[in-house]
Amino acid sequence: MEQDIETVRLLIPGPVTTQRATKAPMMRDWGCWDAEFLAVTKRVRDKLMAVANCGTSHVCIPLQGCGSIGVEAAILSLVPKDAKMLVPVNGIYSNRIAEICTRIGRTYVAMTVGEGHAPEAEAVDKALATDRSITHVAIVHCESSTGVLSPLGEIAAVVRRHGRKLLVDAVSTFGAFDHDAQRLGYDILVSTPNKCLEAMPGLSFTLARRETVEAAKGTVPSLGLDLHDQWKQMETNGQWRYTPPTQVVAALDVALDLLAAEGGTAKRLQRYERNRDVLVAEMGKLGFVTLIPPARQAPVVISFRDPADPHFKFVEFGLGMRRRGYVIYPSRLTRIPTFRVACIGAIDEADIRNAVRAIDSTMKEMGVTDYTPAQAA
Repeated sequence: MEQDIETVRLLIPGPVTTQRATKAPMMRDWGCWDAEFLAVTKRVRDKLMAVANCGTSHVCIPLQGCGSIGVEAAILSLVPKDAKMLVPVNGIYSNRIAEICTRIGRTYVAMTVGEGHAPEAEAVDKALATDRSITHVAIVHCESSTGVLSPLGEIAAVVRRHGRKLLVDAVSTFGAFDHDAQRLGYDILVSTPNKCLEAMPGLSFTLARRETVEAAKGTVPSLGLDLHDQWKQMETNGQWRYTPPTQVVAALDVALDLLAAEGGTAKRLQRYERNRDVLVAEMGKLGFVTLIPPARQAPVVISFRDPADPHFKFVEFGLGMRRRGYVIYPSRLTRIPTFRVACIGAIDEADIRNAVRAIDSTMKEMGVTDYTPAQAA
């Protein structure tokens, strides 16, 4: 990969390391109502729909704010008040969907899957057959708190067979995985630029069926999160309702061109898979154990079990990595003691091997010799 201006590598699942070309549009000022910027917004919307093969069935609605804001806006705007959602819960982000439903007054049924496990299509099938009042299924494609990947294609087929609607949280996967709207048939998909699209944080986007968006007219109780109004404004004059993150949009425009130049989502996924395989293999040589079995491990972020060695100090480990030019998450999201290393962003196999050497050096500096996994408290 092209080396970026800074020497720091972000080994976190968003924001990610980006290329110089992606950063370049952020070095100038953009007028949010200027014709040039309106053209950028249109290009970005068109390119995002092309990545997902939306055709004319789905529309693209960008919104100021992070992925969680986008998910909340999608549920609040596009899931009717009398709907009932099935939410398979297997980590922080699926739990967040349940919390959003609670706060905004959407009825939901939590299907407990368990930390580090993926929801099974058979379980979703059974739940939909048992409870015919369920209208929607909300699935997190990659639960990046652990790195587990949900079988999106299988679940989408089940939801479609039952005649229900599917909402996909693709925040951690869009840009590297296949999210073909025609093949998967989802009603709503939400994502962000700052993960597999290798762009900047600051906005989310929703791909939704046109009729679903049209039906939301005048029904949304929030002003700022009204996706119908946002869409209608953009369809009318190309403008955002409120001040957009102009530099972020411009950077995304370039990032989408870089995705196409790489060969599209399939080629990007291959690079991430290679990053994952090298990371797991090299960490295994040091003695580290992964939390998730390889069959369930997405090439997005890998959770490694903390060493039981008393010399291992989680905070000290993060600081040691930062001194060596690598940023990892400074907090845990699992009951079992783990740390996470991402393999997405504008990084390649060479970056991964260098990162593992930095991990090895940091461990030696701390005096860690026993890599037997620590147990849950």
